[in-house]
Amino acid sequence: MNILNSLLIITGVVAILLPFLNFNAKSVIAVISTVTVSALSSILAVNSLTGADTTIVFNMPFPFGQVPLMIDAISSWFILVINFTFITGIIYGVKYLKHYERHPNNDAVHFISYILLHASMIMSVIIQNSLLFMVVWEFISVFAFLLVIFNGNNETIKAGINYLIQAHIGLIFLVIAFLWIYFFTGSFSFSAIGEFVKTYPWYSIPLFILLFIGFGFKAGFVPFHTWLPHAHPNAPSHISGIMSGVIIKLGIYGILRMLVYFKSDLLLMGQIVLIISLISGLYGVMLAIMQHDLKKLLAYHSIENIGIIGIGIGIGMIGLGLKNEILAMIGFAGALLHVANHSLFKSLLFYGAGSVYQQTHTRNVEQLGGVFKYMPQTGLLFLIASLAICGLPPFNGFISEFVIYEGLIRGLRISGFNFEMVMILGLIGLSLIGGLAIFCFTKAFGISFLGSPRKTFPHKPKEESLMLFPQYLVVILIVAIGFFPQFFLGLLARPVSILVHPVESKVYLSYIDKFSNISYYNILFVGITLSVILVKKLVQKDKVITTGPTWGCGYTVANPKIQYTSTSYSKTYATIAKPILGISKEFEEIKEIFPQKRSFKTHTYDKIETGILDTIIKLSGKILDRFSFFQNGRLQSYIIYGVLFMLFVFIMSVIIN
Repeated sequence: MNILNSLLIITGVVAILLPFLNFNAKSVIAVISTVTVSALSSILAVNSLTGADTTIVFNMPFPFGQVPLMIDAISSWFILVINFTFITGIIYGVKYLKHYERHPNNDAVHFISYILLHASMIMSVIIQNSLLFMVVWEFISVFAFLLVIFNGNNETIKAGINYLIQAHIGLIFLVIAFLWIYFFTGSFSFSAIGEFVKTYPWYSIPLFILLFIGFGFKAGFVPFHTWLPHAHPNAPSHISGIMSGVIIKLGIYGILRMLVYFKSDLLLMGQIVLIISLISGLYGVMLAIMQHDLKKLLAYHSIENIGIIGIGIGIGMIGLGLKNEILAMIGFAGALLHVANHSLFKSLLFYGAGSVYQQTHTRNVEQLGGVFKYMPQTGLLFLIASLAICGLPPFNGFISEFVIYEGLIRGLRISGFNFEMVMILGLIGLSLIGGLAIFCFTKAFGISFLGSPRKTFPHKPKEESLMLFPQYLVVILIVAIGFFPQFFLGLLARPVSILVHPVESKVYLSYIDKFSNISYYNILFVGITLSVILVKKLVQKDKVITTGPTWGCGYTVANPKIQYTSTSYSKTYATIAKPILGISKEFEEIKEIFPQKRSFKTHTYDKIETGILDTIIKLSGKILDRFSFFQNGRLQSYIIYGVLFMLFVFIMSVIIN
C-alpha cells in the first residue's frame, strides 16, 4: 500500500513540476521519475512472481467505493515488461526529443503524458473493478494520443485521431460487456465475470466475443488493426517502441485476464482465437513486405506478432477445453514469453529506425542504402533485432516460437478431424509467417543498411551514444533469453498456473528442463561463430586489406541506381500476393519516341481498411449529412436543444425510479 501511494505521489508531483522547468531539467526529472516508478512497482511484481499474490483494497471516492487492486503473477509479468520498455524508451527519447527543444510547451505535454501513461498502464493491470478499469483504459488512450501527435503536422494529428476513435470503438464493446455483467450480477468486480458465466453458461460465447473485440482493438488483431500502420509511423520513434512494445500488449493482458473467469465453451472459443490469430499473423507480414516506409513496415509486423501471441493463446484455450493441462500450459507459456520477446526486439527495431530517420531525414527505404558504413553499431543492433523477430537462433524470438510450435505439434495428437485440421493450419501458417518475416527483414536491413546511398544525405550520418545505450540494454535481454530460456520460462510457472488451474509445478518444471539443451546448442553456435571470426582475424593479421565501393556484379560503371530497390526486391512476391493485397502503380505512359524523364511509384493499401473502414466512414458521412440542418448557426435552436435534452433526462430518471 505504501509503495502504491508513493507511485501516485511521485507521478502527481512530477506532472505538476515539469511545465516550469527547461528542457534539460525536464529530461532528467522524467528519467528519474520513470526509473523510480518502475523500480518501486517492479519490487511488488518480483515478489508476486516468486512469492504470494499482493491484494490491496483501495478506498476510492464515489462512485467506486472499495476497489480491489491485485498484483498477481499475470499482472507482475506485464508490469515488468511495461517497466523495462518505458525505461529504455525515456532514455532514448531524451536524446531523440533534443531536436525539438525549441518547442518547450510540446516537451512539457510530452513528458507529462509519458509519465501519466506509464502510471495508468501499471494501474490497468492491477485493477480488479471493471468500472474503474474502463476509466484508466480511457486515460491510456488519451495519453497515448497526446504522445502520438507530438510533431503536430496534419498527417500526425490525423493518425492520432484515427487511433483515438478506434480506441473508443473498442471501449464501447467493453462497456457493453461489463454493463451486461453488472445488470445480471449487480457488481463491477472482475470476479463477477466468473459468477456470470457460471450462472448463465449459454451467454459465455457472446460475452467472450464482446470482450475479445474490445481488447482486440487495442491489441491490433485483424480486422481491428487499421490504426496501427498510421499511429506507429507518425509517432516519435520511442513512442512507436512503447506503442508496439507494450500498449498493444494491454489488449493481450485483457484477454488473458478475462480467460481466468471462463470455464465453459473454451474449446470453440480457442479455435476461433487461433484462426483469427493465424489470419492476423499472415495478413500483417504480407502487408509488411510491400511497405516502403521503414516504420510502417515495422507497424505491420506488430500485427504479425500479435497473431503469433494469439496462436499461443488459442492453443492454451483448446488445451483447457480438452482438459489437457500440458497443451494449455505450453500454449500460454509461449504466448506470455512472446509478449516479452516482442516488446524487446520490436522496441529495438523502432529505436534503430528512429536513429536512421534522424540522421538521414527519411523513412523511405527506397532512398536509403549504405547506412551501415556510417552507423555500424545501429546497423548491428538492427540486424540482431531482425534475426530475433524472424525467430532465428540464438535469440529470444526463436525460444517463444519454438514453444508455440511444440504446442501445435502436440495438438496433432488430439483425436478428431477438426482439431487436427486446425493444428495443421496453425503449423502451416506459423511456418509461412516465419518464412515471410525472413524475406521482409532481408529487404528491410539489406536495402536500408547495405549497398550504397541512393540519395545524398543532408549531413554525414553518425551514431548518438545516448540513443545507443538503451538499445544495448535491450540486446542484453534478447541474448539472455536466447541463451538461458529455462530461467525465463521458469518465471512463467506462476502466471501459467493461474491460467491453467490446477497445474502441477513438477510437470511444468520437467517440461522446461529440455530448454537447457537449447541453451547449450545456442552457446555452442555462438562459440563456433566467434571462433571462425577469430581465425579470420588471425589469418588477415599481416594482410593488407583495401576497401572500395560495393561490387556492381561486373558492371563497370558503378551507380547507386543499379542496386536492388525495395520494389524490385519484392517484385515476384507482389505478383503472387496481388489478389490478396491492394497494389497500385503511378507512372506516366511513354508516348514520345525519345522518352523524357519519368517517375514510377507503387503503393500498397490495406484492402480491409479500404473495403470495410472507408466504406463505413463514407456511409456514416452520408447519414450524418441528412441531419446537418440541426447545425444552423442560430443560438435559439441550440438553447432549445439543451432544454429538450434536460427534459428527456428528467423524464427518464422518473421512469427508471
